[in-house]
Amino acid sequence: MTPDSPLSRRVDQALGLVRSLCLLVASLCLVVLVVSFGWLVFGRYVLNATPTWVEQLALLLICYIAFLGAAAGVHEDTHIGVALFRDMMPEKLRKIVMIFTDLALAAFGAAMLAAGITLMRFGWDTMLPMLNLPESVRTAAITSLGALMFLFAGIRALQRILHFRSWTPADHFEDV
Repeated sequence: MTPDSPLSRRVDQALGLVRSLCLLVASLCLVVLVVSFGWLVFGRYVLNATPTWVEQLALLLICYIAFLGAAAGVHEDTHIGVALFRDMMPEKLRKIVMIFTDLALAAFGAAMLAAGITLMRFGWDTMLPMLNLPESVRTAAITSLGALMFLFAGIRALQRILHFRSWTPADHFEDV
């Protein structure tokens, strides 16, 4: 599988679609968050009846906004990192460090996925106050981030390993 092979392009297109879906859902959650706070202000100051469910909904939505946004950041390779020392290394060592970073992110994502599944099983019978939804709806955000981190970083690591000789660290596999 070469960087410009049809399979490689299809995998990148599919991952880009998943990333776009993450950003779309996070954006919709942000819109719902803003509208619900508008309703909170209207209810409190105009109707003199504060909707109590808004706070719980806001906590739930913020989980999805943050975790889906973080997953998109892993796909775009914009996660927090200190590149100073890596960039000072010789090119071959820099490539190895980038592969190791992707593998570490994928392992962390797999651990989050496993822990998230455990949390979802544990919280299925507990309801979120005011929303009457299972607590697992909130922990599904953590679980989805773990799965997406594992997917995005794992595939990027695999691509970098398969194309070790043909890429430069500056490429970051945006077009692979």
